[in-house]
Formats: sequence, C-alpha cells, structure tokens
Amino acid sequence: MSGGDLLGRAAELRRARVPFVRAKVVLAERPTSAKPGDEALVLADGSIEGFVGGNCVESTLRAQGLLALQESRPILLRVSPVEEAAQPGRVTVVNPCLSGGTLEIFLEPVVPAPLVAVVGHSPTARALGEVGRSLGYQMAEWDEARASSFDALVVASHGTDEEPALTAALRAGVAYVALVASSRRGAAVVASLDLDPELTRLVHTPAGLDIGARGPEEVALSILAEIIACRTQGRVVKEAPPVPMAVDPICGMQVAAVDGSLHVDHLGVRQYFCGPGCQLAFVQAQASSPPG
Repeated sequence: MSGGDLLGRAAELRRARVPFVRAKVVLAERPTSAKPGDEALVLADGSIEGFVGGNCVESTLRAQGLLALQESRPILLRVSPVEEAAQPGRVTVVNPCLSGGTLEIFLEPVVPAPLVAVVGHSPTARALGEVGRSLGYQMAEWDEARASSFDALVVASHGTDEEPALTAALRAGVAYVALVASSRRGAAVVASLDLDPELTRLVHTPAGLDIGARGPEEVALSILAEIIACRTQGRVVKEAPPVPMAVDPICGMQVAAVDGSLHVDHLGVRQYFCGPGCQLAFVQAQASSPPG
C-alpha cells in the first residue's frame, strides 16, 4: 500500500469512526527492511495495513499498537535485537528474532471524538450543538436505530419524547444519559421509566455540573463539562477491551493473542508466535516429539 493509499485509508477510517493507530518509522539502523517514513495502520482487531518491517517487527507493532489504542496514548517504540538499557520517553522491546538493526516507530492512536446525540429543538439543545462542535465533538440528532453507536445522549426537549429516548439509550448502554429538567420533574420522569432501577439511576438529571449556569449557552457548557468529567473517568468514550497477550513458546517474546497473530492450535491450546521462524520451529519440534 502506497503512502497516498494509506492516507486515503486513514481518512476513510476517520469518517467511519473506526479507531486505529498510525505507525511511522522515525529511525532505522541497518540492516532493516524498513526505512524512515514508512508507515502502517494498526486496527483494533490486530490487522496491519502498510509496512514498517517484516513479520517479527509486525508482531511487536501489533502488540504495542493495541496497547496504545487501549490506553489512548502515543508511544515511541524502539525495537532492538539485543537487550538495551531503558531509555526515558521510549518503550524498548527486545525482539531476538530480528535479523539485525534497530527500529524506532512512533505510534499515534486515532480515536473518534465523542458522538453526542441531542433530543429537542429548545434553545439549550441548539446551544449544545454549537458549544459541542466548538470542542471538536460530533453532535447529532438522536437516532434510536443506531443508539449503541452514541457515546452520550442529552434530552433537552422540555417534555416532548423524553421517556422513549431515555429508555432506548439506557437499554443500548449509552455511557452518558442526561435529562434537562428541574430536580423535581427530572426525578418524576426517571421514576416513570419501565426499567430496572440499576439503569434509571444512571440518568443525570438535572443535567450538567452545578456551576450556577444561567441561559442556554451556560447550561450547555455545564452539561458538556459533565461529559468531559465522565470521559476523563473512562465513563463516556467506550474503552477498548484489554489486549490479550501470550508468550511465544520458542523465543519467549510477548505477542498479542489475537486472530491476526501467527498461531498454531496444538492439543487444544492455541500457541502464538512472533514470526514464521518460531512458528515453524514449534511445528517441527512437535512433529519430532514422541506421542504421549
């Protein structure tokens, strides 16, 4: 995949709100097959598009890329064939299967901005759209058919279509659900929902942080501030699942235990490998071992 194709693919993933990691080689010490500027994309399923090195480098890239995506933080990855002293600002991984040379790869997670749905056409609802977009959030009208795709729902319709939207969002597992209403009316609306109390107590009402907001814009700001507070606690943007890891039985490297990694099923156990060399060595060792 050429550089232009990779940029196009990255843009496509952004439009589709698919999280990925952009990996770019920033240093290559000979002998390496990759060169500075080579790039690849790592997707949440462990698949890799592009090129930053051979199979053994890909194995390390997959594991570290998934960790960067899970933690939503950039990583400067150094892959070396020999043990090295720890270096501040770098994650150093020893990959004994490399044919030689050392690579440094910058991993940048690209995570979609929160998708916030708003119900209603009130002044507060309009202000939410304006302020939310200024923060880089993707603001949209509520669509029950794709309820599970939203990160947050704010009902600001002042009595119109409140219960159906709240019910659908809670059932779909939307991380932040809020109702713009007074304490008294909000409590009455929540109590009327035909749902388990464990779900209804998740509704934020009155919506927003208590900052003494006045007027639609300030109320909108207080609601978005509450979304930000919940997001920093990991309760708004859906978190990537923990990366399952395994140990290559031949070289001892840690590899991502995902379908995209090289593996062999042996005696009911799936063994994962850093590259084809270790995979072949394992298969040959098992073939030469006496049964039982």
